[in-house]
Amino acid sequence: MRILVVEDEQKVAGFIKKGLEEEGYAVDVAFDGREGLVRALDGVYDLIILDLNLPQMDGLQVLREYRRKQGQTPVLLLTVRAAIEDKVLGLDTGADDYLTKPFSFQELLARLRALLRRRAETGSPLLKVADLTLDPARRLVFRGPEKIDLSAKEFALLDYFMRHPGRVLTRTMIGEHVWDYDFDPMSNIVDVYVNYLRKKIDAGREPKLLQTVRGAGYVLQGD
Repeated sequence: MRILVVEDEQKVAGFIKKGLEEEGYAVDVAFDGREGLVRALDGVYDLIILDLNLPQMDGLQVLREYRRKQGQTPVLLLTVRAAIEDKVLGLDTGADDYLTKPFSFQELLARLRALLRRRAETGSPLLKVADLTLDPARRLVFRGPEKIDLSAKEFALLDYFMRHPGRVLTRTMIGEHVWDYDFDPMSNIVDVYVNYLRKKIDAGREPKLLQTVRGAGYVLQGD
């Protein structure tokens, strides 16, 4: 699962990122509110951890704008503010939970798991391209009736393709979304993983869904 952390204190952000990655999550970090809002609206995240005291644009502004633009991802607010009024304001603005600094990492994990379970229980819409089906909530993929086992990175890659069917995605776009915004465009990791994915979803099957667009990137389409 992919998580966005919006936190201007680099030590805190690094602590959260390292801990979550050790738990198997993919993590992107933004250090100010404006960058956080852009990434939240542009990326595909399962959860957003959002600090309230941010430069450029404070956390409540980010949250309000994100919800106004129909952002549906669960948001866990972080703050040093302990007043009930602040918590109520954050929740009324659209936050799903609230955690006061300082906090233990185990409590952060527990709240994160609870939010992700809640999201799964409400049910995420299935993504479909031709006879390929991806269930984001249950992390399942089928080609016709056959279940396909994918690694975490392969699943994230396919999820990104299936949210943009018929759109040519460049290597840089894929790298920044599936890996992180510091992705090295000279790396061949995207080509390697696209090849892994193609073997699993297309090998021995028709039609071939994952196509190379020479000189541009890749496209997933069912026609």
